[in-house]
Amino acid sequence: MSPDGMWSIGELAEHAGVTVKTVRFYSDRGLLPEARRSGGGHRRYGPEALDRLRLIRSLRTLDLPVADVSLILDREDALEDVVADRLRELGSHLSALRWREAALRLLQDCTPAERAERLRLIGAVTSPPSTAALARFWRRWLPPRLPARVVSAVLERSVPQPPDDPSPAQVLAFAHLHALVTGDCGGGDHCRPVVHQPDSGYRPAVLYDGLVEAFALASPHLLAQRSPGQGEALDCFVDAHARASGAKDTPAFRRRLGEQLATEPRIDRYWQLTAELTGPSRPTPGACHDWLHAALDTQTARSRLNRPSPPGRFSSPRA
Repeated sequence: MSPDGMWSIGELAEHAGVTVKTVRFYSDRGLLPEARRSGGGHRRYGPEALDRLRLIRSLRTLDLPVADVSLILDREDALEDVVADRLRELGSHLSALRWREAALRLLQDCTPAERAERLRLIGAVTSPPSTAALARFWRRWLPPRLPARVVSAVLERSVPQPPDDPSPAQVLAFAHLHALVTGDCGGGDHCRPVVHQPDSGYRPAVLYDGLVEAFALASPHLLAQRSPGQGEALDCFVDAHARASGAKDTPAFRRRLGEQLATEPRIDRYWQLTAELTGPSRPTPGACHDWLHAALDTQTARSRLNRPSPPGRFSSPRA
């Protein structure tokens, strides 16, 4: 250090183990202000510049942008926020890389005949995947004018969150799910079950409110792998249909309900793919509905779970 306690730009660079170009870069951007200039106009730095330069290098080693480094140097409390934002960004980036890796393995492990179709499916999905198309599907499929809290509850249970570290099979399941919800369903009323139609005589808000509760009660039974049977979940399920249709929960109503509940092929496929995506740890509403339908059939001594309903019968929403 010179007698005046200052370093030249070259001396500072040597002590910090960086190039003169690096010191000049940070100086020009205001991250490393010089203490003063020499008589010849050369930059001069005090000993505190070395610690500041080392801090800058440490932050840049973490790949923090210069703007974030400047914010941290100016505000002592900014580091925590910058680190949290960077961690979120890296998490999203890592998730995207994992999805791409699984997608590549999916292509690697398939036959040449399957490759073109899988490429088409994968190409329509972002990495990491967005669930926006699934949410739009449910908003179109649900009956209009449902209370916001009911819509929110249905979406929470019906829109699966893609795993951060998917298997190739899960990538394929999500790609099929995305293709299903973005495909043409025929348009108009063909996209909704009969009970959603204005002249069906049903009160969808009452029905969905009750179904959300019934499915929540049924989930522990599915997780415990219990056989379908009577209990609070079934009573809640039947009560939702009875109140929605303005009927009373009687043995006769239960017999009719068991006969009238029918499958919705498109929704059944949705729940099948959702189960492949999420695994058995969280039963889907479709699985809960099937369990409750089977419980109803068992109670009424009928086994018509997979039997299509005759024309004019209604289909359960399964959501």
